[in-house]
Amino acid sequence: MVAQATVAQARPESFAELAEKISPAVVNITTSTVVAGRTGPQGIVPEGSPFEDFFREFQDRQGNGDRPRRTSALGSGFVISEDGFVVTNNHVIDGADEILIEFFSGEELPAKLIGKDPNTDIALLKVESDKPLDFVNFGDSDTARVGDWVIAMGNPLGQGFSVSAGIVSARNRALSGSYDDYIQTDAAINRGNSGGPLFNMDGQVVGVNTAILSPNGGSIGIGFSMASNVVTKVVDQLKEFGETRRGWLGVRIQNVTEDMVDAIEGLDKAAGAMVTDVPEGPARDAGLLAGDVITTFDGKQVEDVRGLVRQVGNTDVGKTVRIVVLRDGETKNIKVTLGRRETAEGNGATPAPEQPETVEKEILGLTVTPLTDDMRSELGVAEGTEGLVVTNVDESSKAFEKGLRAGDVLTEASQQKLTSVSDLEKRISEAKEAGRKSLLLLVRRGGEPRFVALNIED
Repeated sequence: MVAQATVAQARPESFAELAEKISPAVVNITTSTVVAGRTGPQGIVPEGSPFEDFFREFQDRQGNGDRPRRTSALGSGFVISEDGFVVTNNHVIDGADEILIEFFSGEELPAKLIGKDPNTDIALLKVESDKPLDFVNFGDSDTARVGDWVIAMGNPLGQGFSVSAGIVSARNRALSGSYDDYIQTDAAINRGNSGGPLFNMDGQVVGVNTAILSPNGGSIGIGFSMASNVVTKVVDQLKEFGETRRGWLGVRIQNVTEDMVDAIEGLDKAAGAMVTDVPEGPARDAGLLAGDVITTFDGKQVEDVRGLVRQVGNTDVGKTVRIVVLRDGETKNIKVTLGRRETAEGNGATPAPEQPETVEKEILGLTVTPLTDDMRSELGVAEGTEGLVVTNVDESSKAFEKGLRAGDVLTEASQQKLTSVSDLEKRISEAKEAGRKSLLLLVRRGGEPRFVALNIED
């Protein structure tokens, strides 16, 4: 009875007072983009190809013609300072030439883009106002516990301001990138909620609502918010530099697995990151070698590849750090001065992916083909996006039941990027070998991301 009474006291009678307090800082975002028109699919696929019909039908739905047309999209965001800085998702504003912010009061102000980070899907905007704006503060997402109450605010399905409540369902979800740290929640998140805040009961932002796992595009109680402790670091850099500046070690690494423990002298558990290659860069200059197992970085234990990548990325560019490695059964301390990841990638330090092969294939009821530059234009996909275009879906397949349709773009499978049909086949084979019954796909439709767990059983 005491336990039941404690639970009853912990549950809030109403979220109204909290919602009233923080809602003035939550905004709706409308973007506008001019898209060049086309007269048809000529030059993209051979005349008479079934793919030609697919593109023609898609263009008919979008409004055919060779005149430029203006498209709009809706999303959410929140004000983080009285002088008008606004946080949202990158995919909400990506490619937009006009951004309009609508406040809870109904007032509208144009916004300019300060900077964006596709890796964490975060963007920073700025509006000019003749009066101080209501704003909210970030909280410490590391203190959020599974079971804590949270509320999501935003503009779901373009219907205007809305509030939903739920709990933290899981922590530390890694879904689609090296720097991910998602909070999973069952608070209702739908299309249009992207970029909106996830609040704790103190009215602090602990996450930025980014994606949902759904078979049909609507909320089924599995939503993901990028943790505030990731967002604040990105926002600070965007505000100061207009871009991110992440630390770069310059190694290729893989996880240490259980079957490696007996094979590597001095290794007593499956932890750390094994160096597989050391191209030109800070690590080579410092003396790291392929075969080294990195166990400690800058005084912190390295659990796995994901942990090391995040640790390095969150460290200041130019900082000299101490790395502990296991080499030939002995522990060695090595000092490395970190470079900048963005500069390294711009200089080609990270090999560019090969051009995808031009092939169309049916897999798991989906007919897919690699995304090309021309297809990006036709489908309104952001420049630089890589993946596979769904050209047809077998209506008797599980993929169709899950809501996948022609025109969807598959960008990742099992949290790994897709650039070719063979990539998808490999991910399916790996999942089957690992005994998994489904494959997690990151699907983009009209710029909106969602995760689909597709059954792969024969």
